[in-house]
Amino acid sequence: MEPLKGKPRISVVICAFTEKRWDDVHAAVASVRAQELAPEEIVLVIDHNPALYERLKASLPDVLVVENREERGLSGGKNTGVAVANGDVVAFLDDDAVAAPGWLRAFSRHYADPYVAGVGGMTLPMWPGSTPSSELVAEPVPTSTGTRPRWFPEEFDWTVGCTYRGLDPGPVRNLMGGNASFRREMFPIAGGFATGIGRGVHRRPFGCEETEFCIRLRQRSSESELLLDDEAIIWHRVPPERARFPYFRERCYAEGLSKALVTRSVGTQDGLASERAHALRTLPRGVVRGLGDTCRGDLAGLGRASAITVGLVWTAWGYAVGRYAARRTTRAAPGAAARPNGEEPAQ
Repeated sequence: MEPLKGKPRISVVICAFTEKRWDDVHAAVASVRAQELAPEEIVLVIDHNPALYERLKASLPDVLVVENREERGLSGGKNTGVAVANGDVVAFLDDDAVAAPGWLRAFSRHYADPYVAGVGGMTLPMWPGSTPSSELVAEPVPTSTGTRPRWFPEEFDWTVGCTYRGLDPGPVRNLMGGNASFRREMFPIAGGFATGIGRGVHRRPFGCEETEFCIRLRQRSSESELLLDDEAIIWHRVPPERARFPYFRERCYAEGLSKALVTRSVGTQDGLASERAHALRTLPRGVVRGLGDTCRGDLAGLGRASAITVGLVWTAWGYAVGRYAARRTTRAAPGAAARPNGEEPAQ
């Protein structure tokens, strides 16, 4: 890879799918317009929703609004965005997130290093009660980030798409998909995001399309490095239903199913390396911390310790179910794609 001299041209891709996030999408676009380092372009990919495509195309004339040309889901939307982007670097921002003014500048400073293939950032939660998106359109930096449920452990902030306790700045195995950037030249090497993994493909809240992509990238370009920069900040909205325990449990189970798909693609050694470290070091410390908080009078500490335990068990159970489904499918029809737990694609 060649170093990118000067400031790299960065295309920002946002994927949207529902009218329910109308204000969210406009706030996300406004935050990109307000960047200290101006983007090369903003690409808004609409996931198989013609009515939303027409509305947003009319509402955002300065944005390149395109329809997803691939299979329904986040992976297809991202691949479409990469295909039409013109920048040296392609950055991804969730449609229900807003970026801090220095977001792209923080990404850009790393690409002078020819070994840096991708850079991700710090994703902070906007809990229920945070600044509404309708206000963020005019001023994209939230004045309030709401209130975290007292039982919700920081070790599991990944369940709501945010940076979690235990994920530190520096070299990482994979970036989080809603706050990430990659050299454009890496996509032909890695082969793009895998359709069949991630949001929009299954009825459950699956994920990991960016995990599988990052691991595959590193397997095919072993000298490449992925970095986490904690100054590349975005805020990600957490709807009320996702701040409740039933969603927390469901998301953990779906993550286990997703990890089964990832390991089927890239192998268990690479596919579970970070998860083993998180489960063996960070989570036990979280349980001890929660119990210690309880002894010091914070009764919610017991809830956090319990949530960590439940989350780990449900994630492991989902992974076991997914692995079993993959083996069963392979025996029945070698080469067929597994649908964990017998799931059909989302319609």
